[in-house]
Amino acid sequence: MIRKTTISHLAARIFVLLALVSIPQTGFAGDFAERVILGFSDDGSRFAFEEYGREDGSGFVYSNIYIIDTATDQWTDGAPYRVRIEEDTSDVEAARQQARAQAAGALAQIVHPGTISATNTVFELPADSKRMAARPFWFSPRDGSDALELRLLTRHFSGEDWCVEFGGPVGFTLLQISNTPEKPTRKIHEDTSIPSSRGCPLDYHFADIVTFYPGDDQELVVAVLILLEKRGFEGPDGRYLAVTTRVAP
Repeated sequence: MIRKTTISHLAARIFVLLALVSIPQTGFAGDFAERVILGFSDDGSRFAFEEYGREDGSGFVYSNIYIIDTATDQWTDGAPYRVRIEEDTSDVEAARQQARAQAAGALAQIVHPGTISATNTVFELPADSKRMAARPFWFSPRDGSDALELRLLTRHFSGEDWCVEFGGPVGFTLLQISNTPEKPTRKIHEDTSIPSSRGCPLDYHFADIVTFYPGDDQELVVAVLILLEKRGFEGPDGRYLAVTTRVAP
């Protein structure tokens, strides 16, 4: 009797464990891309970065290279360069090499790494992921009196049901906050619609502030990388977008 009860309990426990394994773990799935800041052109007119990884669901590897005109804040030079290898066993480095090869001509002008003035990783828990501040130059006061301070504001847009039921689509506004009373808050970017390239966006968080000073009393070139959380196949996915602007020295 004891033996039968023990076997019965063991079988029940195995059944429960197998059932748990078979449940889709949407809370723990998803694909958050890695990012690499490639830098700026010599005159600061171009900024480039790469995102890469392995898709959730399909397991396909990918690499996307973006080159942005910092004056217009638009993709340029044939960008984005996208590679997606539809083979389960492919190495992500293969996708990266193919994307670099496609973008080689345009990337030849990207010669300065710039300065990563502030950064957050996807694992970090910042006090406020929608606020980021940095000293614009190494010689800037440490009291933050002339800090480059940025804020993200989000709002919902109308969209298709498949996206709305997950809490999207969401757009954002990027603001530069002034620390001096005579200077107003500056609106750097404001979504008036949601680009189809974002899919179903759910939220936005600061990733990096990258700066480059071309010299000769020119304006400081600023690239703001933003982590976009969007609906994925098995959970939220993370991709990156960049907003570029210029700040007077």
